[in-house]
Amino acid sequence: MDEKKKVRRKVTPRPKEPQTEAPAELVLAEEMPVLALRGLVLFPNMILHFDVGREKSVLALNEAISSNRKIFLVAQRDLTADDPGQAELYQVGVVAEARQIIRIQAETLRVLVEGKYRARLLTVTKTEPFLSGIVEDYPTKLRIASRPHSGALVRAAKDLFSRYCDLIPKMPRELVLGVMDSEDPLYLSEYIASNIQLDYEEKQRILEETSVMKRMERIVRLLEEENEILSLEQNIQERVREQVDKNQREYYLREQMKIISEELGEGESPYEELDLYREKILALHLPAESEGKLLKELDKLMKMPGSSQEGSVIRTYLDTVLDLPWNIYTRDKIDIPRARRLLDQEHYGLAKVKERVLESLAVRKLAPEIKGQILCLVGPPGVGKTSIARSIASSMGRKYVRMSLGGVRDESDIRGHRKTYVASMPGRIIGAIRQAGSSNPLLLLDEIDKLGHDFRGDPSSALLEVLDAEQNHSFRDHFLEIPYDLSQVFFIATANDRGAIPAPLLDRMEIIELSSYTREEKLQIAKRHLVQKQIKRHGLAKKQLKISDKALREIIDYYTREAGVRTLERNIASICRKAAMEVVSKGEEARIAVTPENLEGYLGPKKYRDDEMVRGDQVGVANGLAWTAVGGEMLQVEAAVMEGAGKDQFTGSLGDVMKESVAAAITYIRTVARQYGISESFYKDRDIHIHFPEGAVPKDGPSAGITTCTALVSALSGIPVRHDVAMTGEITLRGRVLPIGGLKEKTMAAYKYGMKQVIIPAANLPDLAEVDPVVKEAIRFVPAETMETVLRTALLRYPQETHPVPVQEMDLAIPPVESGKGQPVLRQ
Repeated sequence: MDEKKKVRRKVTPRPKEPQTEAPAELVLAEEMPVLALRGLVLFPNMILHFDVGREKSVLALNEAISSNRKIFLVAQRDLTADDPGQAELYQVGVVAEARQIIRIQAETLRVLVEGKYRARLLTVTKTEPFLSGIVEDYPTKLRIASRPHSGALVRAAKDLFSRYCDLIPKMPRELVLGVMDSEDPLYLSEYIASNIQLDYEEKQRILEETSVMKRMERIVRLLEEENEILSLEQNIQERVREQVDKNQREYYLREQMKIISEELGEGESPYEELDLYREKILALHLPAESEGKLLKELDKLMKMPGSSQEGSVIRTYLDTVLDLPWNIYTRDKIDIPRARRLLDQEHYGLAKVKERVLESLAVRKLAPEIKGQILCLVGPPGVGKTSIARSIASSMGRKYVRMSLGGVRDESDIRGHRKTYVASMPGRIIGAIRQAGSSNPLLLLDEIDKLGHDFRGDPSSALLEVLDAEQNHSFRDHFLEIPYDLSQVFFIATANDRGAIPAPLLDRMEIIELSSYTREEKLQIAKRHLVQKQIKRHGLAKKQLKISDKALREIIDYYTREAGVRTLERNIASICRKAAMEVVSKGEEARIAVTPENLEGYLGPKKYRDDEMVRGDQVGVANGLAWTAVGGEMLQVEAAVMEGAGKDQFTGSLGDVMKESVAAAITYIRTVARQYGISESFYKDRDIHIHFPEGAVPKDGPSAGITTCTALVSALSGIPVRHDVAMTGEITLRGRVLPIGGLKEKTMAAYKYGMKQVIIPAANLPDLAEVDPVVKEAIRFVPAETMETVLRTALLRYPQETHPVPVQEMDLAIPPVESGKGQPVLRQ
């Protein structure tokens, strides 16, 4: 080791008791080994033992032991530095004496040192093979400006340290005595700082502080902060200990009860059941309110005898709640092309409905958190409303559950009954969620227009909360008594009559109309779906039974009268049963072909027949078109004019609107009688009788106005009406033709009866986009704004003219083709 350099310097020695000024003596600044401490700070007059493992630190200790045992201990700034230089070391440290060194491992020493005096590192003289530097004494300032202030700080420090020792478990008594027996602020500051739990950086700041009073003030502040933290920790530990003691006590008592039950031969302990309930409740991770409610019910059950009736009620309640799919959701798998293929595969036609459904799915794909999309499919029975909902669920990858609301009259069917009632249960909504096994199924509210209400409540009002996106996130069933989130459920409702749905309920849903199937649509549905389905269901092979298209048309026309296809399917099933009997009787090689010629042998005589339509041009007979719930119909309006006293008679079970429409037609004819060569006094000397066939069937609506007017003009003028022209439209007193509804169904009826021209209101031209292409190929549509256009088209010749009037070719006219030709576009 290099020879130490010594420098003479005037310093103030450390006193044992406080004094205002210290006598001076000459001391030396000398070079000595330097040992960097990691996370440790040593104070003068304190003893510290620590482990040394770094090679440079071990060599520095060896150098100190081999000389005068002096070594400069200083903390390093960065704890991660393995080879710190002067920049990584604090400047102020302590010169210590190495008292003892023990080798505990091959490369690790355990050192016991005693701090001698505070010193300052002036410079590092060498870094290899160990750190060495010039160190000078760095004494504290012992000048005390105010003894009362110093005494107050000493007393505060003693009290706080005593409190600190009380809060720290197993604190040696000698530490407290060492503080209480001293009045030296310097000694107290160093002694307390070295024996309390402080960060090494905070201890370093105390060591570097030269003023004893400032050092004492820092010590007092740190003790106050530590005592506050320790008090909080102690309170927390006491609460935890109390809870643990309580849990251990309960566990101990339950184990005792379990052993007692086993000794008494009572089988499974009821406490095992309670523990199982508790585990299930906690595993659901419900909101605090709901979890607290269930645990409260469990505590009540724990205090009841096993045979208690109320205990049975609580068990049923807990079982029901725990069976619900809390926090269980299926992931939406929305693939628009796949959904489109699925809808086209399972449902024929219904283009508008499919498009709206696909739009809804597209929105859900882009915004999965969207709420409030509640669809309502409105249409006649049998048109596929329920099956469409099932297909939507399949295309989304969601669970499907159906809830029938037909005939529901009690509000409790929706909200459930209070669990205190005998045989109480949750409502249909919660029951459907439990059946689905998911909190986001597709829930079909079937026949929502059939809801009733009586003295027991109004179920439609209970549904308002269910279908309101702002409220259904916390739906409360009377049985559950805790909120359940329905906001992720996709609700689809179905109805036959839109007018029967309560207005507040209707306002919460988006209506999608499904019209009745046309004749061509039914044919395609039967060919593509129904025949194959029934053949498979009855155990037949495709080659064993063939039903021709003409036979299917016969079934549709003469054995069914419906908007949907349910009766059609039943008739096909009847054919399949008889075919199955023939196959069993004749053998599996039998081949059966159903044609119009042998159809009656399978289904019996025809149940319906075509209306007897006049096929020639007649005076006073005009073809009108009507809409019914089972499709369009054509009826011939008959008008007769006789000598009389101006009496008007309307027959055919007409409604008020229809009677008013006929009266408007008569008034219009009176205003233009001279123009059409009609006697202006016909309403005085002629009796008029207007009849609508099938008098037992009620009829109403304004769309027969132009038909009535045409038949009456023909009867008054004696000009025949073309038998291949049909018409529909409302008439006004000024002869204007107003738009009507149900054009698609009406034009299909005209196509069925072989009409070549159909007069429609000009305002209905946009509705032709919904008419089947096969109909547009076979029929020329004549848009009319006034009755003059209607009469010029429908009458064989225009009044006051002697030659037939050629029908003007319209832009939208298509050369007529034979009925049944063309490529039909149908729907299911």
